[in-house]
Amino acid sequence: MGDLKAFLSIPRQEAGYRPIHERINDYSEVEQTLNSGERKLQASRCMDCGVPFCHWACPLGNRPPEFQDALWKGEWRKAYDILSLTNDFPEFTGRICPALCEKACVLKLTFDSPVTIRENEAAIIEAAFREGYITPKKYERNGKRVAVIGSGPAGLAAANQLNRRGYDVTIFEREEQAGGLLRYGIPNFKLGKNIIDRRLHIMQEEGIHFVLNSEIELEHLPDGFDAYAICTGTPQARDLSIPGRILKGIHFAMEMLSQQNRVLAGHSFKEEERITAKGKNVLVIGGGDTGSDCIGTAHRQGAASITQIEIMPKPPVGCNPATPWPQWPLVLKTSSSHEEGCIRRWSLNSNRFIGEKGRVTGVEVEEVEWLPANENERPIMKPTGRKEVIKADLVLLAMGFLRPQLPQLPSNAVVAGDAATGPSLVVKCIAAGRQAAESIEKMLAKQSVRP
Repeated sequence: MGDLKAFLSIPRQEAGYRPIHERINDYSEVEQTLNSGERKLQASRCMDCGVPFCHWACPLGNRPPEFQDALWKGEWRKAYDILSLTNDFPEFTGRICPALCEKACVLKLTFDSPVTIRENEAAIIEAAFREGYITPKKYERNGKRVAVIGSGPAGLAAANQLNRRGYDVTIFEREEQAGGLLRYGIPNFKLGKNIIDRRLHIMQEEGIHFVLNSEIELEHLPDGFDAYAICTGTPQARDLSIPGRILKGIHFAMEMLSQQNRVLAGHSFKEEERITAKGKNVLVIGGGDTGSDCIGTAHRQGAASITQIEIMPKPPVGCNPATPWPQWPLVLKTSSSHEEGCIRRWSLNSNRFIGEKGRVTGVEVEEVEWLPANENERPIMKPTGRKEVIKADLVLLAMGFLRPQLPQLPSNAVVAGDAATGPSLVVKCIAAGRQAAESIEKMLAKQSVRP
C-alpha cells in the first residue's frame, strides 16, 4: 500500500446525496460522486490488513485491498482489472449493494469509519466505461448451447460467465425488457436504467441472445439446449390476509415500483390502472429496503403524508451486541428515502383494513410485545390490546417475498439466485449466477468425457 497510516490523518468522506429539496422533484440518482483526487485519498485509507475481513464478507470474494491500492496510486486500469476478476457488474453493486465489506472493515471496528469501498468500486467502473477500458470481446465457441431463464442479476451473471467460457447463451425474459429486479424492482433514483442498458448492449455485442416477452414454463423448458440456468427470482410477494384485503387502494409494493419504472420508460396506463400516491395518505407496511423504496417513490409522486410500520421491534441504533463485528450489524437503517421524510413506527401488527365505498381509508393496528425466544425457537409475539387506526388512502405491502416452489427439473438444469434461496441481495445473486455457470461447465465437461 502507498501509505499504511493514511487512515490516521484522512477521515472517511462519503459523496452523500443531492439536496432533498432538489432530488424529490425528479427520479435521477440521489447519490453524488467525489472527484478523482478525493476518491484516491479515500482509497488510501485502506491499511492492507493482515486478514482482510472485507474480502471475507463479500459474497463475490472481491479484493478491496488490491483495487484500493491501485486506485490510490492512480492506476485506474489496474484497479478495474482487479475488480472485474470477481465482479461482473460493479456498476450495479457500486450503487445498490449494502456494502457488507464495509461493515467488516477493520476501520469499522476501531473507528466506526470504514473505507468507502462501495463508492470506490463505483468510481472505478465508471472510470473504466469513461476511459474506454470496457469494449465488447469475441469468444471462441465450444459448440454447446445454454438457456438462461430470467434476466435478473443472477441470470445476467450466469449468462456473462457462460458466454466468456464459449457457450452459445440465450436469455429468456418474460418482461418486455431485460434486467429483472434491477429494472422493475429498484427505483431509478437508486439505479438509473441507462446503467443497465449500457451493460446489456455490451453483452449483446459479445454474442448473448435475448428473447423478451417470453414466458417459459419450467415444466416445459425450450428444446435444443445442453443445459439450463433457472434464475427466475422470487415473483410472489408475501400477502397480508386480514379483513378488508379486497378493498381498492391496497397494493403489493412491487406493483407500484415496477409501474413507476415503466412510466419513466415511456409506458402509459389508464387512470384506473395507475397506482399513484399523489395527494394521498400513504401507509407502507414493512420496514425493509422495499418499503424504503416505496417511501422515496411516494415522495416523488406527491404524497400528502407517508407512514411506515413494522411488526418487529425497533432495531438498536449504531451497535447491536447480538451481531458483533465483523458480522452484518442488525441496527437501525436510515435510507435516503427516510431522510426525505416519513413517520416510522415499530412493533405494530395490522388487524384489519377499513374502508368506505369499496376503497381503503385506514388500517387498524395494534401494539405488540416480543417475548424472548426459547432455545431453537422464534420470539413470541404478544398482542397488548392497544389499538388505533392509521389513516391511509394508499396501502403498500412491503413484507418480503416467498421462496418459490419449483417443479421437478431435468438433471441438466441448475437453479441460482433468489429462485434457489428465496429473497436475497443483488450481490449474492451475482455470486450465485457465477457459481451456476461454473456448475454448468463442470456438468457438461463430465458429460463430454463419458465413454
